[in-house]
Amino acid sequence: MSVTIIGAGLGGLTLARVLQQHGIAATIFEADASPDARPQGGSLDIHQDSGQAALHAAGLAEEFLRIARPEGQGMRVLGKDGAVHWDDAGDASDMSRPEADRAALRDLLLESLDAGTIRWGHKLSKIEPCANGAYTLKFANGSSVQADVLVGADGAWSRVRSLVSEAVPAYSGITFAEGLITSPAAGQAAMIGHGKLMALDDGKALIAQTEGDGSIRLYLATGDQQAATREALQSHFAGWPEDLLGLMRACGSGFVVRPINVLPVGLRWPHQPAVTLLGDAAHLMSPFAGEGANQAMLDGAELGLALAAAASPAEAIRHYELGMFERAGEATRESALNMALCFGPEAARELAAQMASYAVAT
Repeated sequence: MSVTIIGAGLGGLTLARVLQQHGIAATIFEADASPDARPQGGSLDIHQDSGQAALHAAGLAEEFLRIARPEGQGMRVLGKDGAVHWDDAGDASDMSRPEADRAALRDLLLESLDAGTIRWGHKLSKIEPCANGAYTLKFANGSSVQADVLVGADGAWSRVRSLVSEAVPAYSGITFAEGLITSPAAGQAAMIGHGKLMALDDGKALIAQTEGDGSIRLYLATGDQQAATREALQSHFAGWPEDLLGLMRACGSGFVVRPINVLPVGLRWPHQPAVTLLGDAAHLMSPFAGEGANQAMLDGAELGLALAAAASPAEAIRHYELGMFERAGEATRESALNMALCFGPEAARELAAQMASYAVAT
């Protein structure tokens, strides 16, 4: 068996690693020209029952401990008036949802793969079904390859998705403007702590998170898809506390606009014997449950284990999809509910109440 994976995100990398652990050939085709072609984004909380379980299946649990930051689980929730509704400094001994920088996690997976696994600079442009049930993949660089087992790990705007579903991402109504404070002032670092600060009100959110190198990544969430300039963002957040607005002014390199798009909650598709999806290609969701990367990695691990154990790829894909549809459906529903809560009335109070209920339950 040889498995062709489109996309070198966390899910595709996890799949390739698990397959190689079981002696199955895997090749990843990635549109980026190199591993360093673009920034990888901020910090991720890696959940014990999903992302960490995937790393265990990939034989990388011990390596993960070297980049994990359990102290990064701290959380403060404020209203736009600065009132603190929830304040948890985080527990450095708690490994249930430790933070890890996305770039460090990706490097860990990249370095675990056999040399030559990833074909960089291969942007998929066309897929043609073959008479034998395989697929011919054509790339923008003029090359082509036949795939006997095809996995779409190619993100929100997946080309592989069209083989199994007509679903396309839709705008959620929320847009993030992302900035970075590379050298925070002492007061700013103390305000955020080792973890995350969320200020919620008026259908807007200011989210700040400390990275592994001490920088602070800032997300300003509004319903304005055009708000990319500091002036436009300051207008949206006029009247908010000066210490929060100071975070915005400290983002020296400006802001990157990221509309939050989502696939339908609980998306499923009819089984196909030689093609399937994982990660954002399968269940794109908002970041308000912290599940996107975790589910993608678990997808990769579970699909890899299924392919290693099943009598045929078709049997493995069917088994994988049945489980993935159930758990990803729950994650997408949680994400949608949390996003509605964070941008609804009394958002800060309601999120604090939710955090308190979680604390009691655990």
